[in-house]
Amino acid sequence: MKDGSPVLLPLLRSRAQGEIVAWIVLHPDQEFSLVEIARAVGVSSPTVMREVDRLADAGLIREVRRGNQRMVRAETDSVVFAPLAQLMAVTFGPVPVLRELLAPVQGIREAQIYGSWAARYAQAPGPVPGDIDVLVIGTADPDELDAVAAAATPRLGREVSIRRVRPKAWDDAKDDAFKATVTSRPMVAVLPAGDGA
Repeated sequence: MKDGSPVLLPLLRSRAQGEIVAWIVLHPDQEFSLVEIARAVGVSSPTVMREVDRLADAGLIREVRRGNQRMVRAETDSVVFAPLAQLMAVTFGPVPVLRELLAPVQGIREAQIYGSWAARYAQAPGPVPGDIDVLVIGTADPDELDAVAAAATPRLGREVSIRRVRPKAWDDAKDDAFKATVTSRPMVAVLPAGDGA
């Protein structure tokens, strides 16, 4: 069953298309195999192949073959690269950008986006989110998390707020209003449990 046009950017055919395009254009200095893209965005290889074929036909990516692998990267010389990258950053950019920035931070058990951006990602109708709310469960240094938020804000075109909760406090919070509210609404994994710690 297809999920239809994403609420985050309704002019796209699917959320998978948005995730694939965002992954490629938001990492313009990197080259990826189709398998790496599929793994990074959590979609099937045939879906990645179809979308990459469309991007190649439109001149939006460069591709090269290395053995039996097809390697692709953003075509940064394209006249549409900069506006496309900006559009993808403000719509589908939070997960890849935050994953990149949070991955090297020590002490993160998990990181999740919550709030209005997560709701739109989950197809809940509503206005364009004005900020990105991130929950980090772990012992990461708050100053490092503030630096991540400061680095992510201009890249995503909106304020990024990171709230850190220590694992024991999160696990023991049975009647906590914040936890009850956050977990009752959509959340989008940035770093699943075990990553980045």
